[in-house]
Amino acid sequence: MDPRTSHREELHRLAEVALRERGLLVSFEPEVVAEVDALEDVPVEAGDRVDLTRLPWCSIDNDDSKDLDQLSWAEPVDGGAIRVLVAVADVDVRVPAGCAVDRHAGHNTTSVYTPARLFPMLPERLSTDLTSLNPDVDRAAHVAEFVVAADGRLLDETVYGAVVRNAAQLAYPSVGAWLDGLAPLPEAAAAVPRLDELLRLQDVASRALERRRFERGALEFETHEPKVVFEGERVAAFEVREKNPATRLIENFMIAANGVNARFLRSKGFDSIHRAVPTPERWDEIADLAAEHGVPLPAEPDSQALRDFLSRRRKDDPLRFPDLSLAIIKLLGRGEYLVEPAGVEGPGHFGLAVRDYTHSTAPNRRYPDLVTQRLLKAALAGAAPPYSRTELDEIASQCTRMEDAAEKAERRLKKSAAALLLRPRIGERFEALVSGASEKGTWVRLLEMPVEGRVVRGGHDLKVGRRVRVKLLRTNVGLGHLDFARA
Repeated sequence: MDPRTSHREELHRLAEVALRERGLLVSFEPEVVAEVDALEDVPVEAGDRVDLTRLPWCSIDNDDSKDLDQLSWAEPVDGGAIRVLVAVADVDVRVPAGCAVDRHAGHNTTSVYTPARLFPMLPERLSTDLTSLNPDVDRAAHVAEFVVAADGRLLDETVYGAVVRNAAQLAYPSVGAWLDGLAPLPEAAAAVPRLDELLRLQDVASRALERRRFERGALEFETHEPKVVFEGERVAAFEVREKNPATRLIENFMIAANGVNARFLRSKGFDSIHRAVPTPERWDEIADLAAEHGVPLPAEPDSQALRDFLSRRRKDDPLRFPDLSLAIIKLLGRGEYLVEPAGVEGPGHFGLAVRDYTHSTAPNRRYPDLVTQRLLKAALAGAAPPYSRTELDEIASQCTRMEDAAEKAERRLKKSAAALLLRPRIGERFEALVSGASEKGTWVRLLEMPVEGRVVRGGHDLKVGRRVRVKLLRTNVGLGHLDFARA
């Protein structure tokens, strides 16, 4: 590789190779581009939708997000309960089933986030403009409305079409810091009357929802999912963004809204696509891992017992908890998209401790959400389902397959970015934790930055969780490899 090539260019080239190797499309076909170019930005008409443009909606997302999929709003009701509205962008109104854009989205099924470039599921004129819930524009949306009781139960669920207007585009870091009392109210929120009160109310509802899920055995993990930080065209660092009250707020609202939508489709006799993480088949291995830490787990899968074990380990050994989290996640097994036939309750989501869980809140970047939106609109209209069960089965399988491919490509590119960052530091020594040890080899996670590599010399007797000093021997940017020796 030419040393004059920027890190961005190198990672961009590697990303295209990684996506193609896994069957993902890296660019939009000419017919997709022509279809989007022909779209006009016409004002949305209410029609049968409820006009909710006067409500002070807000979006909370990453500070660099441009594809805004959802808004939220809340108000107090009698008995200490809180009414919550979650509005999701109506993407189907611009991307009808079977069009060229839809065919491209149905192949990739997800946006792919690599360090140097985003490969969006939909062309950016759609995902960041015409279907994005941007501030100060009226947009068609699908609303999930529910009341959160003081104990976290959901009451009075309903769904409907609406027209909404985003009053404030907010970001997780600044809202989270404000909710924690560490920073002032973000400027965009301060410009909207009473939005501070409504955000506090949303936080109260979020905490009630979370408490109830935890009481039912929802699992809470902590894994190091680093974000690559650039300075100009070069990789400068890896940044770990921890959860805060704002990220939890949106997470809890999306879980609730997905449940509302799933139950609505079941009530209308519609087949639907669910995101499922069944009861783990490798529970005995999870129990063995807990036993190594002196904690016995029941013989049969028990999410509450596993949650208690994880909570104790987080408190007792926060340094090693991310590695334990990752090990448990792998043993729980990958999630998959499955069709839940009308009237049949599926396997649910073991980690979230919920039975009804579709994906419906991110139709700009996930295809199952767009498909679910079409099902919801048909059910609301009293029309026949727009997909047969066979078609839904095929879509679910494709979504599982391509989401797995996208995640593997994203992980590969993060490893390549780590190799670029550490390439000038060959020969240096680092403090690390042993994150994996098996017949296949020994891996360590550096404490200085959240990157992982293999110990190719002197690591045969190292145990998981041990703190060790390692020396960087070599890097391979193309393969994303970091090779260490025990120092």
